[in-house]
Amino acid sequence: MNVIFSKLGGALADYLSKPRRQGSQIAMVPPAVLAASLRPGDVLLVEGDTRISVAIKYLTQSTWSHATLYVGNLPGLSKPGEEPKVLIEADIREGVRAVPLSAYYGMHTRICRPVGLAPDDLQKVIDHAVSRIGHQYDLKNVFDLARYLIPTPPVPVRWRRRMIAFGSGDPSRAICSTLIAQAFHLVRYPILPNVTHEKTDDPGCADCYREILHIRHYSLYTPRDFDISPYFAVVTPTLLQGFDFHRVVWADEPVAMPAGTR
Repeated sequence: MNVIFSKLGGALADYLSKPRRQGSQIAMVPPAVLAASLRPGDVLLVEGDTRISVAIKYLTQSTWSHATLYVGNLPGLSKPGEEPKVLIEADIREGVRAVPLSAYYGMHTRICRPVGLAPDDLQKVIDHAVSRIGHQYDLKNVFDLARYLIPTPPVPVRWRRRMIAFGSGDPSRAICSTLIAQAFHLVRYPILPNVTHEKTDDPGCADCYREILHIRHYSLYTPRDFDISPYFAVVTPTLLQGFDFHRVVWADEPVAMPAGTR
């Protein structure tokens, strides 16, 4: 039964990983600028254009369908002469793997950066993600996502997050956002925790409360959560490189020609 399930899952993964539309994406950041802006520990979100991306974006009501972790040019991830493999991701067909940044050139991306991670904690996050290379993608996730490509009545918003938590629970399997969420949970870095309020024990302040954060299970995280998290800074590469709006050339303005040309 497991053999049949694996073959069906593999065939379905091939189908879902094919592009849905051509030419529907616009890369907002030049590749060189994107590369210069990334730091180890950054989460790079991607607006995918495959069939499975459509399902994820529908369920999460978000632009982002994929999440990768930037780890930098680490020894052992790339063969001599290869382009450096600087991203760790969970791919629907190949499982957890390292890929070069060029895999997402030409696509709409966003950098989400954790703030205040100590070097030791950052290393633990990276080491955890790297240690998962070779693990399988969760095929149960593939079957469940496929259902949302079939025309059905709209899914109520309150159910969508639970429908993303359809993984097998096997730690040797992963999907893109849970892989990264696990790594940050290892050092207790918050993404979108549940928050409760408790009264303080301060006798001088009867109306004082404190926030208590509760870690949600990693299977409940989606790519959009890194974008809307109050604990991740959204990095805009264009601004980091010294943006000056005076240097923008608008289509309705004449372009200055060099002297001696016509």
